[in-house]
Amino acid sequence: MANARAMLLFLYLFCSSLFSIVSSRNLYRDFDITWGDNRAKILNSGQLLTLSLDKTSGSGFQSRHQYLFGKIDMQIKLVAGDSAGTVTAYYLSSQGPTHDEIDFEFLGNLSGDPYTLHTNVFTQGKGNREIQFRLWFDPTRDFHTYSVLWNSRHIIFMVDGTPIRVFNNLERTGVPFPKTQPMRIYSSLWNADDWATRGGLIKTNWSHAPFIASYRNFKADACVFVAGKSRCPSRKMAGGGGSGGAWMLYKMDLESRRRMRWVQRNCMIYNYCADRKRFPQGLPPECSVAA
Repeated sequence: MANARAMLLFLYLFCSSLFSIVSSRNLYRDFDITWGDNRAKILNSGQLLTLSLDKTSGSGFQSRHQYLFGKIDMQIKLVAGDSAGTVTAYYLSSQGPTHDEIDFEFLGNLSGDPYTLHTNVFTQGKGNREIQFRLWFDPTRDFHTYSVLWNSRHIIFMVDGTPIRVFNNLERTGVPFPKTQPMRIYSSLWNADDWATRGGLIKTNWSHAPFIASYRNFKADACVFVAGKSRCPSRKMAGGGGSGGAWMLYKMDLESRRRMRWVQRNCMIYNYCADRKRFPQGLPPECSVAA
């Protein structure tokens, strides 16, 4: 019996260590730097990626894979100090005039001011679904996890595991939902001082350049789109004790809804569904359905 227990313990430790190796992500394998010359860098043997912006140019990267549904996490540390005029964009997008897109955009600020998190959803080339938040923490002091959970029912934006926004599948009401176009992950750091900070009133202070945003601990528990087919995690794991593929069946529980209501009540600063001046002919149809 003792020998059997020892063998089981050995197998458990061996499998656990193997799983940790398989699960570790190397940003060299997952992403390509797409623009910005040497302003974008992958460091620490693939464990850290940085984007920088100076007066000449910003920089950006994209994922090597395309995804069609999944839960995608990235830890990001945003530009510190006086970052007014800068925008750090992190989003999923397909291509073409009828593209789908799921956006996080972080609008810089004067030192000491809260960052603005701008979110948007495009379906079949149509966006105009902006919801903005003031982050309830300083996103420049440490890394925080920004996640998109995307399945056939809904898209959920999360910050450190807390849901902040839901876009439901309401195709029955005529609202398109992203479900057929695979999307890549993109990120860029760029100058938008013509609109990003107080409508362009505050310009980028280039004496603080280069501005730097950092990325690490990318994880995609997702369906990868390869050669016209979507390869997904095992559905057996979604219903069992494992975490792989759990997003396929995910529904927010009461605690998650409570936390989302807290964020929306205390941190939301703009919601297109409340902007009747912008939509004098009536709010978009998805606005009449509760999350």
